[in-house]
Formats: sequence, structure tokens, C-alpha cells
Amino acid sequence: MKIGNRKIGDFATPFIIAEMSGNHNQSLDRALEIVQASAKSGAHALKIQTYTPGTMTIDLDEREFHISDPNSLWAGTSLYKLYGEGYTPWEWHKPIFDRARDLGLIAFSTPFDDTSVDFLETLNVPCYKIASFENTDLPLIRRVAATGKPLIISTGMASVAELDETVRAAREAGCKDLILLKCTSTYPSTAENTNILTIPHLRELFDCEVGLSDHTMGLGVSVASVALGATVIEKHFTLNRAGGGVDSAFSMEPSEMAQLVVETERAWQALGKVSYGPTEAEKKSLQYRRSLYIVQDIKAGKVLTKDNVRAIRPGLGLPPKYFDTILGKSLRYDVIKGTALTWDMVC
Repeated sequence: MKIGNRKIGDFATPFIIAEMSGNHNQSLDRALEIVQASAKSGAHALKIQTYTPGTMTIDLDEREFHISDPNSLWAGTSLYKLYGEGYTPWEWHKPIFDRARDLGLIAFSTPFDDTSVDFLETLNVPCYKIASFENTDLPLIRRVAATGKPLIISTGMASVAELDETVRAAREAGCKDLILLKCTSTYPSTAENTNILTIPHLRELFDCEVGLSDHTMGLGVSVASVALGATVIEKHFTLNRAGGGVDSAFSMEPSEMAQLVVETERAWQALGKVSYGPTEAEKKSLQYRRSLYIVQDIKAGKVLTKDNVRAIRPGLGLPPKYFDTILGKSLRYDVIKGTALTWDMVC
């Protein structure tokens, strides 16, 4: 499959998405700097989010609308205020997308309701992303799928039964190109609760491209996921974590994103195929295997022993597996120290 002009799948390097989220800190200039840094880091795509506080929730700061979990990055505020801090003004979308496209990035967004889908369609986005918290919102998924564009869905918190409903809804509504991203919806996530062995299972269950939406710190989980078949990696991205932002605490900085691009490509290159025996590049190294050598000057008729024959490098003599076979045999002619042992020497 393709998103824009970029191939996605086993035959292509991993598709790396830099997620801006609300790390623009309500500054368009900073948002455009993030776009620039994403391109410079080597990411292939830039993603934002399209919503308003009012399309996400209602303006209440009490009961379940107040974030009271002391372990949350956003403890002490309300859902409405959090989304007000993190949302990307809709009038910024076009300049952000234009800058991204000028820099060679594939630019798209996560919509959260029908109005955001309608708006993004006017900007001709090449694909859509569904966030984990919306992966059971089947009406939204049907609306997005009806555009006919590639659809990326994060799977955080979803059971197999829920994902089956989600995938069926997307495909029945017109989605032909689907990518599921293994995701753990904690912020940040830890390696221990990421369970990336789910990635090949997702591919088998739903017969689609799979990847990882990674909220862990560092590169290790993303790189490991490529070895398990991930063809898409999404990471939150910021100019610097110290600069703040709603998601900055678990976001990558530019130097880390650049390293992610390099290391995931190396992991992909390393997959290769099931292969035994020397590769073409290894063939020159065969000469440095161990083999049987005469290690003393020996006259014709003398018997080969453990003292005058050894398995050493290089590999121009008989293989070491014949060592016991040749012990006790006599030489046909004089041989000097450092001669590779061959069958014509013995009788």
C-alpha cells in the first residue's frame, strides 16, 4: 500500500511519523519549527490532531471531568482545559500542512468528530489516523473510512472483539488500506507493559499492515517492534522536552528522532530472509576458518600425530572433522611446517 508517494510494507523502510500533538504550546511559529525539525530529523510524516475542546468534551471541572489521578501528567486540570491547551487551531492547519509538504513530509491528522473530517477533506489530507480512545467510536470510523483514504488506527485498550468490530466497520464503509498500530494508552508507557509480541498476532488476525504507536522513552521498543514486523512507527515529537507542552514529557527531541529513523532502518535491513551458509559478503572469510595444518617439518613415511598436525587458522587444509581420521597415517613425501594438509599427502 501507499500513503501519498510513500510505500508502506515489508518491502520499504519503516514509515516514521512525528506526532506534534499539542507541543506547539499555542504558538504557530513553534508549530512550524516543529515541522522543520521533523523534516530535518528524517521523519517521513508529520501528524497533528484536529478538534476543539467543545468537540471533545463539555466545559465542567468537577466529577469525572476533573483529572484527579495524582499519577497523571495532567492532574489537577479539567478535560476541557487540557484540550484547550493542546488543540491546534484550525486556521493553523493549512500553513502547517503547506510547510510540511514543502519539506517533503506527508502531512495528515487525527480527526475526532464529523466536523473535523469535513474540514480535513477540504485540505486534501492523504490519510487519516484514529486515536486509541476513539477506536470504538464506530460512527466516526465509518465516516473516515468513507473517504476511501488509507486509515491508521491505534489499538490501545481495545479487546480482540472490539478490534474486530472496528476493522469490520472500517472495511464495510470503504477502507481498503488499513494499518493497525499496537499502542499502550499510558503516558509515558513502560517497556514492560508494551507487549509488542502482539504485533505479528495483529497482522495474522486482521491481514493488514501493522505498526507501533510508541509512548515509551527511548528507541529500544520501536526498534524491537520492527524485528516483529512493524512497518509504521509513530512517536510524539517536540523541539525540546524542557520547553514544556501537553505531551512533551514523553516526546522525542530532534536528535532522538534522527537516531530512531536510522536505527529502525537498520533493524529493517537486518531482517533479510531465512539464510544459512555463507552470504556473498562472507565468502572471503571462509579462508580464515580452522583447518588441518602440518605444524612441524616431517619426512616422508613419518606418522601423523597430535604433535605434528593441528587444527589452526587459516582454512586452506582439510576440515577439522577429519583430524581423528588422519592420525596414524603416514606421509607420502616430505612436508614443511605450515603446509595445509590435503588427502594426497597421506597414505
